[in-house]
Amino acid sequence: MKIICIGRNYAKHIEELQNERPEEPVIFMKPDTAVVQKQFPFVIPEFSNDVHHEVEVLVKINKVGKYIDSKFAHKYYDEIGLGIDFTARDLQSKLKEKGLPWEKAKAFDGSAVVGEFIHRSELGELDNIEFEMTNNDVVVQRGNTHSMLWKIDEIIAYVSQYFTLRTGDIIFTGTPEGVAKVSAGDVLEGSLQGRKLFKVQVK
Repeated sequence: MKIICIGRNYAKHIEELQNERPEEPVIFMKPDTAVVQKQFPFVIPEFSNDVHHEVEVLVKINKVGKYIDSKFAHKYYDEIGLGIDFTARDLQSKLKEKGLPWEKAKAFDGSAVVGEFIHRSELGELDNIEFEMTNNDVVVQRGNTHSMLWKIDEIIAYVSQYFTLRTGDIIFTGTPEGVAKVSAGDVLEGSLQGRKLFKVQVK
């Protein structure tokens, strides 16, 4: 199983980090060791003093595909979920300044929360999914998939040009605005269409 992440897919998030709006999807990867195991906390790594939460809608691939046409992309997933892409923002900034890859800041052990999944048939229109995350019961991020620069099927078609998608692969589709630093003691909870899909404590 591999985790494929899409960066800069919400305009307001691009603005809040003062990034350049991309002409095509920004792709980066996380290894399977990035996934926080169920019932375990997220542990802030020693190498960062500024880890940010980024809540994202997830898509789980259900069969092998390569060079998928966007009009057929809907056949390659049945389940939609919610998760967190944790980012060591201080380290990422240093890497970006030097033109280096982001992996140390984005793909470290425990940098991904993968919540529960819902069958797509229960969600209605996939281009209008509401989701949010709370930190200690206060809403810190809220988004809707209609604000994506690239929709789910477009992402699958684009990614499959470069990487063969396999059963069980998970795509993180990007985060809306509201990313912020996490601290020990925080409790992060994420909901999709009003259904809670994850809860994780920060240590």
